[in-house]
Amino acid sequence: MSIGEAAGRFGLPTHVLRHWETMGLLSPERATGGRRRYGSSDLYRVAGILLAKEAGLALTDIRDILTTADVETRRQITRRHRDDLTRRIAEMQAALNLIEGGLTCGHEDITECPNYQSLVAGRMPGPPGLIPRR
Repeated sequence: MSIGEAAGRFGLPTHVLRHWETMGLLSPERATGGRRRYGSSDLYRVAGILLAKEAGLALTDIRDILTTADVETRRQITRRHRDDLTRRIAEMQAALNLIEGGLTCGHEDITECPNYQSLVAGRMPGPPGLIPRR
């Protein structure tokens, strides 16, 4: 299929596929006249790139994962990304806990809410009890 058809299947502009090709992520066959021809393996590759992007990987990391023959190099890249995701998930869970704590608080002033105070106390520097509560 043509670049327009391939891009259309994924809802992408054609320049995205061209960019991915210049980065070494795609290498579709060429028909007469140099026109790109995308086969099923190219479409699977595009789908994989999109999934990796949705997972937060940078295009350079995706390229390195897809093109390296060295298993340990690939594992290092994916471990680094996993560790970053684990950290970000913990940060988002803390944010969700704060929001949920605010939703359960019945106090007029949220800073007087024990749930809120407990969450904030966990963020205070130094040993507990050094900074008095209001």
